[in-house]
Amino acid sequence: MRNPFFRFASPGLLLSAVLAYGTLGYMFIERWGPLDAFFMTLITISTVGYEEVHSLSNVGKIFSASLILGGVGTMLWVFGVVTEILSTGELANYRRWRSMENKKQALRSHFIICGYGRMGSQVAKELEASHIQTVVIDNNPEAVMRLRNEGRVFVEGDAASEEVLRSAGIERARGLISAVDSDERAVYIVLAARALNPDLYILSRAGMPDSIRRLELAGAQRVISPYRMAGHQLVQLALRPNFVNVMESLLQGGVGVQEITIAGGSSVGGRTLQEAGLLKAGGAHLLALSRASGELHINPPSDLRLERDDVLIVLGSEQQLQATALLLQ
Repeated sequence: MRNPFFRFASPGLLLSAVLAYGTLGYMFIERWGPLDAFFMTLITISTVGYEEVHSLSNVGKIFSASLILGGVGTMLWVFGVVTEILSTGELANYRRWRSMENKKQALRSHFIICGYGRMGSQVAKELEASHIQTVVIDNNPEAVMRLRNEGRVFVEGDAASEEVLRSAGIERARGLISAVDSDERAVYIVLAARALNPDLYILSRAGMPDSIRRLELAGAQRVISPYRMAGHQLVQLALRPNFVNVMESLLQGGVGVQEITIAGGSSVGGRTLQEAGLLKAGGAHLLALSRASGELHINPPSDLRLERDDVLIVLGSEQQLQATALLLQ
């Protein structure tokens, strides 16, 4: 968005030229000092009605008439531009746009949400509840209006556009979630995102079962079918209602599940789970350990040694999860 003050460029240059013309004219014709000449020029073109600084000669009166003809029109032009900018809200819109751009530039390790329909809206709320920064991409006018009203950071445009993805900070993003309602668009979004950031974690929604394989080939690590998930949830509620209730109660009661990766410089590398202090009573509960090779250990034994890039899945309160993350640094 262009700065509205740039619209003052042409009238501002013309106004400067008129002021210079009047000041130099009075100095040359009437032999006035620079201050008196400038003041006379200013009160003449602004039509404030002050008396003349000094008596004018006939040549000076003719010069003043020419100054009025050119200068008053210029002042009206300047006032017209100012009035239009203030009355149309152009300045306020520009300030909001600049604030949004600054927020997008400050994003780090955030999630990009493509599509702000029913699913995208819920994804944004869930991530916000987990204190994860997000930026939404959508070009639907109704969705854009909701995003503005909710004060969310967003980019208006096509999520399959590389320029739009760069504007959303894809190079600095932690992951991308495609929640668009078109599987074809989702494939293009995943392809563009994977090309711009090969290390990005990409999760996509698939409306049709046949699209799951296409999205995986395009570069999505995980593809979710809402209908399959809903069917699975219904079956679990029908067969294991108490288990589902317990899990939901845990997650809503301040208990969460988190993935923690063992970095290359971590002090626990090469140690067993017991030696690293991950099995102490009162700490977060270790549910599983996933190797970089894809090997998965459910409820791992105490003598299992930690390796670089291992991912630990732990369950606990926010304080317990933070304490476990500190142990693994």
